[in-house]
This record gives sequence, structure tokens and C-alpha cells, in this order.
Amino acid sequence: MQLDVRGPRFAAALTTVVLIVIALTRSGWLAAAQAIVFAIGAISARHAPYGALFRVLVAPRLGPPREVEPAEPVRFAQAVGFVFALVAAIGFLSGATAVGLIATAFALVAAFLNAVFGLCLGCEAYLLMRRLRA
Repeated sequence: MQLDVRGPRFAAALTTVVLIVIALTRSGWLAAAQAIVFAIGAISARHAPYGALFRVLVAPRLGPPREVEPAEPVRFAQAVGFVFALVAAIGFLSGATAVGLIATAFALVAAFLNAVFGLCLGCEAYLLMRRLRA
């Protein structure tokens, strides 16, 4: 499956905002909700909530994509985001605020880089792992 490259960047922008709110409020429940969003995206890029918003609300106004990318690296990146969001949720909900903040910060940096510069760290890690296996 191929994805419009603008979709993951849109999702990363929304994720950046959510992660900033998580860091400011130290909300374990919001981190858990973001972990669920990441989990859905890791299982199926087509059903990722933020991707669905992009397809329904944004993409029709932009016209056809000029570039597409394979879904597998994006799904891997979502799985990595899931791990960080899950650790953040557990940290905040258990009272280990520093753990929650550090995990949120790592996810925030990755989401920000993707949203602003189109640099998907999880996607790059996926491609590097594929090269090392070959």
C-alpha cells in the first residue's frame, strides 16, 4: 500500500500538538489515548485516526499527491511512537513523572521533525534495519 506523503506529516503535526499538551499537563490518560492512536496506525496505516482526518478533511482540498511512500516504514514509526507513548502513560499514571516527561520528549522530537522537516526518524530506522538485514 502506498500513502500520500502529506498524510503522515499532517498526522505528525497533530501528534506534536497532542504531545505538547501531554508534556504540559502531565496527563497519563491523554498519553494512553495517544498510545492507542499510535497502535491503530501501527496495525493499519489506512485506519490510523489522524490519517483518516487527513483523507477526509484535508486531502480533498489539496488535489492529488505528487509523491507517495510505502506504508511499512510509517507503520513501524507508529509502533515506535506507541512504545514511547505507552511508557509516558505508565510513567505519568504511576507517579514517575520524569519517566513520563522523558518518553514524551523523545516522541515529541520525532513528531516535530517529521511535521516540520519531513524527517521521519522511525521510517529511517526501519530502512536502516532493512539494509542491515540484507
